[in-house]
Amino acid sequence: MCNLATEGTKHGCGHYVITKKTHKFDCGNRFCTLSVKHDPNCDECQCDKFMGPDRSETVTATTPDYCIACQYWYKGPGSVPRR
Repeated sequence: MCNLATEGTKHGCGHYVITKKTHKFDCGNRFCTLSVKHDPNCDECQCDKFMGPDRSETVTATTPDYCIACQYWYKGPGSVPRR
């Protein structure tokens, strides 16, 4: 699987949100659709279609706020107890 080097923001909930993809690391695997080694004429492709985990994460900003995904569940309507 190919990987990325990214820059992003670290939120108060602990999540890292990517703001910029700085570099792609090619895995060189012919069974990875994101690699330059993958055959463009691959029929009925069963090859890997997703990136692997980020190879490096550079934190360019930190904020005490929760990320958008967590705001609803911990600070918004999703945090209201149900009966």
